[in-house]
Amino acid sequence: MTSPPSRRATARDVAAELGVSVKTVSNAYSRPGQLSAGLRERILATAARVGYSGPDPVAAGLRRGRVGAVGVAYANRLSYAFDDPVARELLAGMTSVAESAGAGLLLLPGSSDPEKRTLAINAAVIDGLLVSSLADDDPLLQAAIARRLPLVVIDQPRPASLPPDTPWIGVEDRPAAARVAEHLLRLGHQRLGVVCFGLRRAPTRGLVDLAAQQSATYAVSRDRLAGYRDAIEGSGLDWSEVPVFEGTDSTPEEGEAGAAAVLARSPRPTALLCLSDRLAEGARRAAGRFRLRVPDDLSIAGFDDAVPTAAALDLTTVRQPTRSKGKQAALALLGLLNGSQPGGPRPPLPTTLVVRGSTGPAPRPRR
Repeated sequence: MTSPPSRRATARDVAAELGVSVKTVSNAYSRPGQLSAGLRERILATAARVGYSGPDPVAAGLRRGRVGAVGVAYANRLSYAFDDPVARELLAGMTSVAESAGAGLLLLPGSSDPEKRTLAINAAVIDGLLVSSLADDDPLLQAAIARRLPLVVIDQPRPASLPPDTPWIGVEDRPAAARVAEHLLRLGHQRLGVVCFGLRRAPTRGLVDLAAQQSATYAVSRDRLAGYRDAIEGSGLDWSEVPVFEGTDSTPEEGEAGAAAVLARSPRPTALLCLSDRLAEGARRAAGRFRLRVPDDLSIAGFDDAVPTAAALDLTTVRQPTRSKGKQAALALLGLLNGSQPGGPRPPLPTTLVVRGSTGPAPRPRR
């Protein structure tokens, strides 16, 4: 027979050892100024001897109505937060605000299983939730709304898909995407291709038509594609002739696969619009496979101005204030928690076209 597990020591055990009240033991941790130094030292020494580690912070937080933790939910796997430079910048912005307020961050990873995603939100011991880049139909968001957690959304879904009092932090992706496409058109490019990350929660890798683009449930994908289309059709070109490749994620590997598929078409595009800098990083690898020089044979543009990726690639891109997004989102959530700030969407943050060496004039047709 196995012996039963030993019982966890409690404040009552420490109090019994010393002949003091449980409240006195609790004060040694939460209100040390109310005890003499000698009594507090005896309590802590006895606690260490019997194996009592102090009050349960979760239980104490629940009694106060706060646990000191903010949830961060997004659609990607947990490791993505550390692999992707944009995700790291966003988390750095959140952390800089949260730590100054004495709060921690709890990362809630994405899952393809709707039941698991809902369970993650319902089981999370958090004061509020920061949501970053979820699809319009993600069950995680609906679970957060149903739980009535204080909620702030970054980028997507758009405000129209949210309760009206939900703070929203983001940029205007459509006009920003149009500007980078217009830059390539001014350079004389008339054959363009697009490398895109997922359009919906279950993306299908491959070329996608206009109907699939317009029905995307990821608003960022939908709006950036619409911005490219605005610019291209505004120049008199036919958007239906522009190959658009949907990848499964925003990684260099997906960017390389997408760019290779687009560059294999005839006539070959002279410029690629990539929905992120990480996709553009992969597109440059694909250009090398095709023995294409950047920008002499092929121009490549990204989106994000990710640090340090974009500068290292000498990449023309759209700069968005990613770290500021994280800061403003965390400030908005703390404002909801302490009642100092109203709800509702915030004005869009500014974007800037950054022109570097990855784009140049369209190559002259070969005779």
